[in-house]
Amino acid sequence: MARSVILFQLSLLLAGIISTTAQNCGCSSDLCCSQYGYCGTGYAYCGKGCRGGPCYSSPATGGGSSVADLVTQQFFDSIINQASGSCPGKSFYTRQAFLDALGSYPQFGQDGSSVTSKQEVAAFFAHVTHETGYFCYIDETDQSNAYCDLNTSIFTAFVAETCHA
Repeated sequence: MARSVILFQLSLLLAGIISTTAQNCGCSSDLCCSQYGYCGTGYAYCGKGCRGGPCYSSPATGGGSSVADLVTQQFFDSIINQASGSCPGKSFYTRQAFLDALGSYPQFGQDGSSVTSKQEVAAFFAHVTHETGYFCYIDETDQSNAYCDLNTSIFTAFVAETCHA
């Protein structure tokens, strides 16, 4: 009888441990399961410790490095600190905003090898740095050139506006 009671108590203990480790991880395919077992998007869910879903890093791709590991605060600051202190972008562009935006692009920097991931991140930052003047500008500086055809039906929502690259 004592052995049955011990086995029953052990079963309850194991059932409690198993249900705790699986807590809240029934996320839909478009959501990440965070390191704490909650579903959502953004770096808090899809970043470090992500258990499943469209996580930012995956051991099978990117050589085990996440984009957040590549784009460190020091890396980001080394770009933005080249812009003048009076630039509007200095208070607009942040590393955290970049990491949060990754939630909309879960495969960015995650396809292929570690080298391919680093090249993709480097190409992105080279382009963005060039176009924004080291994150100085938020708006197009030469707005004399409208880059889109407002007579095309896909731009009907922007009839009163102009388009700039």
